[in-house]
Amino acid sequence: MNAGAGGPAAFRVVDAQELFSELTYPVAVASLEQMFRELDPGTLVERSHVATPGGTLLLMPAVSSESVGVKLVTISPANQQLGLPTIQASYVVFDGATGSLRAVLDGSALTAIRTAAVSALATTYLAAPDASRLVVFGAGVQASSHVDAMRAVRPIEEVVVVSRTSASAERLTERLAADGLRARVGGPEDVRHAHVICTCTTSRTPVFDGTLLPSGCHVNAVGTYTTDARELDDAAVHDAGIVVETREAAVAEAGDLVMAFGASTAARIDADLREVVRGTVVQGRHTVFKSVGLAIEDLALAGVGSWAR
Repeated sequence: MNAGAGGPAAFRVVDAQELFSELTYPVAVASLEQMFRELDPGTLVERSHVATPGGTLLLMPAVSSESVGVKLVTISPANQQLGLPTIQASYVVFDGATGSLRAVLDGSALTAIRTAAVSALATTYLAAPDASRLVVFGAGVQASSHVDAMRAVRPIEEVVVVSRTSASAERLTERLAADGLRARVGGPEDVRHAHVICTCTTSRTPVFDGTLLPSGCHVNAVGTYTTDARELDDAAVHDAGIVVETREAAVAEAGDLVMAFGASTAARIDADLREVVRGTVVQGRHTVFKSVGLAIEDLALAGVGSWAR
C-alpha cells in the first residue's frame, strides 16, 4: 500500500505464501535461538484472553528494540465442522522508534511457522541426534508444520499421524509419502516406538497413555494454552525432564503441567528455553517441551523478513 500526500508511510501486506517462502525453518529456528539467548524476561508482556461468541480472541503484544507488534487471534473450535480454520489471525508490525505501521502479516501462517519452529528449537537441544521416528497427534496446519519443522532439525524417516479425523490424517500421510517419507495413519499406542512426539490438537484431555513413552524420547506439547486443558497425562510428565518457554507463562497457562503438579508446577520445571540455549542440560527418563506461545516469538520472526527492512 502506498501513502498519500502528507499521509502515513507505506506499509506491506504479507500473505501466507510470502511468509512461508522467506521464513524457512532453518531461518526461523536460528532467529528464535538468538532471541531466547538474548531474552530479557522483564520485557515480556502478558497476552489478553477475550471470550467471543465462537470461542476466544487473543491479543498478544510484544516490544523489541527495533519493533512493536501485536497478534490478533481468533480461536473457534466449532469451525472444524464448518470446514473453516480453527485458528485465524493477523499480525501488525510497527516501527519501534516512530510507531509507524510497517506491515500486516498473515497471522495464521506466522503462528504455524512460529509454533513449529519453537518446537524445532527445543527438539534441537532435547531430542537424540539420530531421532528418525516421529508420531504427530493432529492432522491440521500445526501438525503438518511440525512434521516439516522436525525434518529440518532431525533425520526423520518415518511419520505416524494420529487424528480423530481420518480424512485429514490420510491427506497428511499422502503428502508426506509424496515427499519420500514412510508415513501412515496410526493410533495413540504408536508412541511406544517414537523418538519424537508432537501433540498439535484441540483436545482438552490427554491424547495418549504416558506409561507407553519409551526411555529417551522427546515430546513437544503445543495444543493447549489454558490451565484446565491438557494433551499429556500425569505419567507423561512425572518422570520427564521438563522445559518451557518461561516459567511464568507455564504456571499461568500450561494445563499439561498445572493439572499434574498443582502448586508445585514452577518447582517441577527443569529449565526454560533461555537456559537451555545457554547451555543448561536437562535430564529425565524422557524430555517434554511444553509450549504455550510467547508474543515475543512472533515479533522475532516478523522482524526477519524483507518487509521489516
